[in-house]
Amino acid sequence: MVRVKAWLGTLFNRETVKEDSVAGVVLGFQSVPDGLAGGLLAGVNPVFGLYAYMIGTFTGALFTSATFMVVQATGAMAIVVADVPAVHTGEDQEAALFTLAVLTGVVMLAAGILKLGTLLRFVSNAVMVGFISAVGVNIILGQLDNFTGYDAEGANRVLRAFDTLLSFFDWDWASVAIGVATIALIIVLERTRLGPLGMVVAIVLTSAAVPLLGWDSVLQLQDITEIPRSLPLPVLPDLTLIPVLIIPALALAFVGLVQGAGISSSFPNPDGEYPNASQDFVGQGAANVASGFFQGMPVGGSMSGSSLVKEAGAKSKAALILAAIVMALTILLLADAVGYTAMPALAGLLMLIGFRTIKPDAIKAVWRTGTAQAVVMTVTFVLTMLFPLQYAVLAGVGISIVLYVVTQSNRVTTRRWISSDGRLREVDAPDTVGADEVIILQPYGSLFFASASVFEEALPEVTEATTNSVVILRLRGQNDLGSTFMGVLERYAEALREADSKLVLVYADPRIRSQLEAAHLVDALGEGNLYESDEWLGATVLAANDDALAWIDRSDEDASPS
Repeated sequence: MVRVKAWLGTLFNRETVKEDSVAGVVLGFQSVPDGLAGGLLAGVNPVFGLYAYMIGTFTGALFTSATFMVVQATGAMAIVVADVPAVHTGEDQEAALFTLAVLTGVVMLAAGILKLGTLLRFVSNAVMVGFISAVGVNIILGQLDNFTGYDAEGANRVLRAFDTLLSFFDWDWASVAIGVATIALIIVLERTRLGPLGMVVAIVLTSAAVPLLGWDSVLQLQDITEIPRSLPLPVLPDLTLIPVLIIPALALAFVGLVQGAGISSSFPNPDGEYPNASQDFVGQGAANVASGFFQGMPVGGSMSGSSLVKEAGAKSKAALILAAIVMALTILLLADAVGYTAMPALAGLLMLIGFRTIKPDAIKAVWRTGTAQAVVMTVTFVLTMLFPLQYAVLAGVGISIVLYVVTQSNRVTTRRWISSDGRLREVDAPDTVGADEVIILQPYGSLFFASASVFEEALPEVTEATTNSVVILRLRGQNDLGSTFMGVLERYAEALREADSKLVLVYADPRIRSQLEAAHLVDALGEGNLYESDEWLGATVLAANDDALAWIDRSDEDASPS
């Protein structure tokens, strides 16, 4: 009961009804043209974009932990949908779209339930900057045909954009005028007291100008689809389409969750606490499932929508629920008026959004970070421009993982500890192992997988001069060595053994012992050459050092002539 009351408290607060009402009306009216534009950007019936905005906003408000997270169809996700063949060339394209939304939701739900939010930290900022920048360019290029009224041809957006630009004299100049006027009005009206509603007013004014001026060549929304005067009825997903939709669903889930995680970490709740990212994953997943069941496209956390509702004064989730109600009333009462929306006006809105998506400062910051980051950003940008986005997104994930592994492996350093008067001091590791000496080595950084070879190259070399020496390897702070590193230990121990020397390991985590046993290295190293640390830092290393010195003395005595 306490949890239910707390949940209801996030949905409604009597003390903030006025602020939430204003913010809800602003978000609701702004979302109508934005939702239609989202559907247009995805290359589907724009009404499905509006349904997604309505259902996503309402359901997301019920299940996310973030007070200000608005779950709607984002530009990046719409671009991914636009590249899914089953949604545009399949036998039942509408069923494919709705099934894709449900499947995306299932993936997001799984990510939230399994608390996989930590995996997103492996996604490089360079990858995301390259991807988002390419999405912005793709949005602009993808709307050139609607903006100019020219039916372009080409295998992808880049080629269709070239075709449009080269066919300059075939443009419909009335459409261009409407598109340019829409962009100009949005920029001007946003700076007035209208604020975010300036976008709505701009589209209403330019769309109304089309019939007043008699510009019949300008396409309107009602020319490409019927605007229903009813709320969407539930539909069932087509489970036979899952095999062809699983990859785009994974890509959509990844994009949506990354954007949602950014919102969770950027907008604290009214109580000052930051939202739970995993619960927000669940909320986005539930919103997608609901969107798919009620004829909507895939949705995710919208940074622009979340920023808008917070800046408009929202104090609770009541603003989001009211926004969904405003969208529903618009569909029921103003369907005919919505049908007069000019397509170049929506295209102008999207092109402005695309332009604002590109962040020059972020690009410069990545470029200045280093060559590797700049290359990763550039490769991700090119992949996103030239290939279907569902594959480009997954390639970006792969690039992030590779970059992480390479970066971590290059950060491995090895230092030598020298015992002096019961204390330890740290110096550079020697290049070689000499005769009758104890070398204590402390590696810093991960020793897993690719890092193992970097560590192996840094080990002091066993030469012809090496004899009767002990190398002590301190592994405190390591808890997972992996088979690659086990191979390094085995080879180095063998090299020392052939030089009448030995390798000693000092470890703190009991799991290290289990891994050594599994790799059959306990017998190879010798039980007496394994030391498990206690809570006293350095004590076990000093004990191992004393034992090593005693071993060297005994070996010298055994080797001396009697």
